[in-house]
Order: sequence, then structure tokens, then C-alpha cells
Amino acid sequence: MVQKNPLIGWHVDRHAIQYIGHDLQRPECIIAQPDGTLWAADARGGVVRIDVDGRQTLIAPKQDAAVDVSFEQRYVQSQGASLPNGLALTADGDFIICNWGLDRIERLDRQGRLQVLHDHLDGRPLGKTNFPLIDSKGRIWFTVTTTMQPWTDSINSGVLDGYIGVIDERGVRIVAEGFGGTNEIRFDDNEQWLYVVESNARRISRLKVGPDGSLSDREVYGPSQLEGFPDGFAFDSFGNLWVTLVMSDKLIAITPDQEVLTLFDDGDPQATARLNHHYAQKTLTPEIMAAARGTVAPWMASLTFGGPDLKTVYLGSLQGTRIPWFRSPVAGQPLIHWR
Repeated sequence: MVQKNPLIGWHVDRHAIQYIGHDLQRPECIIAQPDGTLWAADARGGVVRIDVDGRQTLIAPKQDAAVDVSFEQRYVQSQGASLPNGLALTADGDFIICNWGLDRIERLDRQGRLQVLHDHLDGRPLGKTNFPLIDSKGRIWFTVTTTMQPWTDSINSGVLDGYIGVIDERGVRIVAEGFGGTNEIRFDDNEQWLYVVESNARRISRLKVGPDGSLSDREVYGPSQLEGFPDGFAFDSFGNLWVTLVMSDKLIAITPDQEVLTLFDDGDPQATARLNHHYAQKTLTPEIMAAARGTVAPWMASLTFGGPDLKTVYLGSLQGTRIPWFRSPVAGQPLIHWR
């Protein structure tokens, strides 16, 4: 008997959405541990620990006094100030951070001590580091969205300068390039495929993973172009790939048959229409981008399955100050090192 996809006909109930955390700054990426502890990236230069009872602790190195800059400069163009973006948790309990604002990869321990792992590759600046991922062999995979400054110019230009790198015993190297706005990456259940968000190109790609960390046989997974900018994604245990669309603030899922389901739409219809029009015309501006957002998780970025049964979905965001969560009818795919 063929099992019915639990997401068919299901939608997130807006009234069932709850929140955890307060006064967070740019909680783009969230790690949910099995015991219920949450870790959220924070624009104060590190991560915030949120305990099950709601207590919060900021773990970050001491920062210089904040410089008063515009929203556009700090959060849209993201230049010159620490903006932790993607997070990964090591076996030792440290955090690997892709610092979007400082264009580097960092390691942060629980005492707030920060080590810069890499800010250059082959003698050149890394570019806009976005998301790290640790595999079952302990290798650190990471993405760079673009090397253009400001990064927003890469959207209208259509440049394909995003890449994927690996850090292992051989050092740091590029293993795949030519992506349109490389964002989050995830493995399938057996680490046979690496899935890649191409935000600027509005698509999901995947590549076969070789034993040596090589990537090959690249192909598009799902539609050749989604209806918005994909940002974060995660697999559930049925094989659905949940995807957030940032700015239009919509949550979709790509089924194992590569069909698209809309699970939640929190966007402003007029602002989204304007966003999509200027994207098609290659005339997007930071102002148009900043105006398009929802209210639940403004500039919805990442999604994480957590809770004891992996059926609690947490949403990260670029403009939110708290973390929305809701219950899913299907469990998420467990992280490789937590199985």
C-alpha cells in the first residue's frame, strides 16, 4: 500500500503559531538540540542560547561599540559589521559560523572565544560566506553566495559566482562553483546527494557526493524557477523538502515527485508582486527588497525541525526578534550526528 504524503492538503494554521525568544537580533539560523535547547545566530556577533524554560544567554566575543548605520547598509548590503548567518554545531560543542557581514568562517566556543578559520582562499577574499554544514566524516562544507560587493548587485547582474567549499585534513578548497546565489546546503539521508539553494536563480540544485568530497552530476531539483527567493530548507522523514521563500515570506515543500505545495503564505501580496516584477526586469533595489516581508517571521530565512519527535518547526528570520514555531504532521530528517 502506498503511503499518502502527510503534507497533501495540509497548511500551517496561523492561529496555532507560537513564539519563543525575545529581543533577538537577526536570528537567521537556528539549531535545535534533542533536549529542547535552541541556538540562534545573533547580530551581536555570536549565538543566543534559549533554554526550554525560555531563559536566554548571549555567547559572543566582546564587540566594539555599534556604529549607527542605516538598515540598508547593515542588514541588506551587509558590509563592515559582524552578522553571523549560518551555524553548524561540532562534535565538541563549538559553533562553526559563516559570518555574512565580515565575509569569513569562524569557530566560536561556549565561553565566547572566537577563532577565524578562513577569510581568504587561494589568496583571495572568500566573499559572502553563507552556510556551514558538517558531514558524518567531520568535514565542514560551506557556501559563498557571491564575491560581488555589495552582494545585492549580484541579483540584477545574474552572475553565477557562488560556490561550495570544503574544509578537511587537506585544507580548504572549492569543490563546485557557478551557482546563482549559493545559500543553504543539505545532504539526503545517506549523504549521496548534496542539495543546494540557489537564491538568486530561484531554484534548488543537487550534486552527487564522491567519497573524496568531490561533487558531480549537477541537476535542478524541482521547478527550474521557484516563485520567490529560496533561502532555507530541510527534509522531513517522508522525503518532502521544505523551503522558505525570503521576502515573499512563503513556506513551500517540494515533494519526492518534485511537485510544489504551499504550506504557509505570510507575504504582502502587493509588495511581493512588486518584488517579482523588478526581479524579472533586473531592476531590484534594496528599498524594494526591504519593503517585501510578512509579520510572522519577517524575511523568513531558515527552518529547523526540533522537539523530542522532530515535529516542531522553528522559523529563522532576518528581521525578526523572536522565533515562531508550530507543529508539523510529519517529523523532520534527523541530523546525521544526532542519530
